[in-house]
Amino acid sequence: MTAYDADLRSLAAGPTIPSRRTVVVTSLATGFAMAVQPIAAQTAITTDSTGLEAGEVRIRTQDGEIPAYRAMPATGGPFPVVLVVQEIFGVHEHIKDVCRRFAKLGYFAVAPELYARQGNVAAMTDIQQIVREVVSKVPDAQVLADLDAAVAFARASGKADAARLGITGFCWGGRIVWLYAAHNPGLRAGVAWYGRLAGEATPLMPKHPLDLAASLKAPVLGLYGGADQGIPVSTVEQMKAACREAGKTCEFVVYPDTPHAFHADYRPSYRAEPARDGWRRLQAWLRQHGVA
Repeated sequence: MTAYDADLRSLAAGPTIPSRRTVVVTSLATGFAMAVQPIAAQTAITTDSTGLEAGEVRIRTQDGEIPAYRAMPATGGPFPVVLVVQEIFGVHEHIKDVCRRFAKLGYFAVAPELYARQGNVAAMTDIQQIVREVVSKVPDAQVLADLDAAVAFARASGKADAARLGITGFCWGGRIVWLYAAHNPGLRAGVAWYGRLAGEATPLMPKHPLDLAASLKAPVLGLYGGADQGIPVSTVEQMKAACREAGKTCEFVVYPDTPHAFHADYRPSYRAEPARDGWRRLQAWLRQHGVA
């Protein structure tokens, strides 16, 4: 994942934000993204859909429908809502599985494909290609608007209580959690897994979490690895200080000797104990702040 951060920093003079884009990805990937093959089958967690209503859905946005994965209990409701924000690999099997894990806990979980206008990363085998050809072209403003559309989709379903709204995300999505917490006043809580906190401003990414600490509208739990080569612990300390100075409710956990992507149970970076501890903390954080 170091390549992700390095490549984004090299794109400081990115293109201007387009006013409208055509949706080019109309369905979700099947299985795992090619860039993460082979899958570490000995550690990969698989959550079945027994007792759930789970599968691909379509979300209406300002400029067309985008695909998403939605999972919720098959009976009951309305359920609290959790937005699940993808890694740089898009909404592939791991993100779908995370949605099912939330649904087993009684949540309405939805993961929109946030690269739908920029390209399909599922078949790309190289992380740098993913960043260069797709991720670097995704405007923050588009992402936030699509997440708002996902909330509207949940609300309109009749099965979700969008007043109890949470968000979580991983890597690329971890950064988005911080941005969304500064964007949506209706959000109750966020949990950011190893999301980048600092960086150069670009036309597509005009602000980073450190720039937005004073604007946070919801409590955020940040889960980070002490051995993450792409996110220095010093930036975590800076964010902690910025939140404290702004009087914001933020909590940070840095797991010693733990790499980036430690929750990704299908990859060699997976660390079982930090991942389990982080998942427990996530559930407690959502309950504490009314997303349950």
